[in-house]
Amino acid sequence: MSGNQDYKSAKSIYDFTANSIKGEEVPLSKYKDHVCLIVNVASKCGLTATNYKELNELHDEYNESKGLRILAFPCNQFNGQEPGSSDDICSFADKQKVKFDLFEKIDVNGDHTHPLWKYLKKEQGSIFGNFIKWNFTKFIVNKEGQVVERHGPNVNPNKLKENLEKYF
Repeated sequence: MSGNQDYKSAKSIYDFTANSIKGEEVPLSKYKDHVCLIVNVASKCGLTATNYKELNELHDEYNESKGLRILAFPCNQFNGQEPGSSDDICSFADKQKVKFDLFEKIDVNGDHTHPLWKYLKKEQGSIFGNFIKWNFTKFIVNKEGQVVERHGPNVNPNKLKENLEKYF
């Protein structure tokens, strides 16, 4: 299935493919039967330290025990806060001891929005309309691949525990 998947006809996130930070094509169907937290990340944002730390904590708490998968998509569309290459992003992530799944840098708004992100926005629009407002917007996806919740950048990952636990 191509990366140009038609997001309007998609039935779940499993209809999409995305490239890992290492450039490997990842069919999102590999996340079947897992609750997923999908988030757009940046290395140089005021929210970065808290979000990376707490995403790691969520991973530690729920990855093995409940099968939570965290899918992080670097994006440079908000004040240029993710300017680096995949290698730069990887070395930053290594310093943060990131254990969750990192993907290649993508656009989440505009003409070149990744099809997965078009789908996420279609399924869970926000009161601000059909666009991502800032780094660290979070989507919860249930075990059937349905986008069930959207949380803004101001909601720290550790605040999502009760929300996630509804879907395990």
